Amino acid sequence: MRILKYLKSKIFIRTIILMVIFIVSLIFGLKAFLAYTTNHNQKILVPDLKKMSLEETETTLKNLSLNYIIQDSASFNPEYPPKSVIDQDPEAGDYVKENRKIYLTLNPSNYKKIAIPDLLNKTKRQVETHLTSIGFQIGKYEYIPDLGKDVVRKMKFKGKELEMGDLVPKNSKIDLVLGDGSLDGAADDLEKIEQDEVVEN
Repeated sequence: MRILKYLKSKIFIRTIILMVIFIVSLIFGLKAFLAYTTNHNQKILVPDLKKMSLEETETTLKNLSLNYIIQDSASFNPEYPPKSVIDQDPEAGDYVKENRKIYLTLNPSNYKKIAIPDLLNKTKRQVETHLTSIGFQIGKYEYIPDLGKDVVRKMKFKGKELEMGDLVPKNSKIDLVLGDGSLDGAADDLEKIEQDEVVEN
């Protein structure tokens, strides 16, 4: 009877009301705390950083309370300025929270350099195929008196004669010096051989 009387008393009802108010307040307080600590409903639009310099990118992201991490550089793309942003993750237009890291891929300052292979005294077609397969372009042709028609006697880059092992930026134009197949070339070779023999004797 005492229990039943207590359950009907104002003290019990007041206690229940206070407990409900406390639980509800606790739930709302936790929701507000979680929303604050996790930046709930906070959305920042990721800007388009492509073709921006690193300095411009840093300023843009700092103003938006975003951070960045530079990843390895990609292959050089001539359509983008050197050392500019060539790719980003998340992409432009995505929504992120404050202090989110944006992963950046930068465009190198130039094409990587490739060693010149030993291609002298091979045919024009062989040399062209080999050079283009490793990333070079074929530039101008120059013909010299030589019995070997369309045989590559020299290779040049920006007017400078190349030797095996020289490093040249990928996608560069390599000029080829070819024999014209003339008898004059054979005569020159014969004369040179005779001169060498005289010197030796």
